[in-house]
Amino acid sequence: MDVIDLAPEHYDVFACCLEDWSDEAKEGAPRRAAWVARMADQGLRAKLAVDDDGVVGGMIQYLPIERTWVEGEGLYFVPCTWVHGYRKGRGDRRKRGLGRALLEAAEADARSLGATGMAAWGLWLPIWMRASWYRKHGYRRADRQGMAVLVWKPFTPEALPPRWSRAPLRLPEPVPGTVQVVAFATGWCMALNMGIERALAAAAELGDAVDVRVMDTTDPAVVAAWGRRGDALYVDGREVTLGPPPSYEKIHGILAKRVKRLARAGR
Repeated sequence: MDVIDLAPEHYDVFACCLEDWSDEAKEGAPRRAAWVARMADQGLRAKLAVDDDGVVGGMIQYLPIERTWVEGEGLYFVPCTWVHGYRKGRGDRRKRGLGRALLEAAEADARSLGATGMAAWGLWLPIWMRASWYRKHGYRRADRQGMAVLVWKPFTPEALPPRWSRAPLRLPEPVPGTVQVVAFATGWCMALNMGIERALAAAAELGDAVDVRVMDTTDPAVVAAWGRRGDALYVDGREVTLGPPPSYEKIHGILAKRVKRLARAGR
């Protein structure tokens, strides 16, 4: 198995997280591709694991923590380490050491760039993006927010631990007589993008009854104005869970119900 740097010939498959066989994955790929292009000159790095049969079976992306939704200094942050685990497409590539090789290569690269440590995140539940996987590779807990655990590995004695942002959330003032949809979006995650794109499509179908705001949270000014880092979706001030991605039908149903309620109230 080889670990290689992301190159243009792999941009498309990288944008859909190796799931180029999935029509659903392609829903979130354009926003992710735009994030990759936008962050390329802000320190984004990525590597791919190529299995012995020449198939790209895993990927890792990492960038300076100051360019992410996590608070920290001097570290590189890993939004995602992913090894293809489906039978479709590339087949199940887990249990072959691809994840370990990717993480080790990313750490070595970050050290060479002068990073004082590496940070990553995962879930404390043993389902997807497990924090326990990173702990097996020498990471320790730095912070926790709900199910999300922030872990890190210092490279130098002066390294400082990262933390989740706890800035208070602010939402725009709602437009009277409309259902408000606010999407905070970075674009880094194909799965999160799917939920946001479905919400935007459902809102467009319902027309002027829905007021849509999309906030680019890769912009520090947006983060400072609204206090939200990362990705989230709010409908009339209530958060809609993006993971796993809600179906179009579910989001459309939420919005349609609120539009009908407004119509009844206005009679």
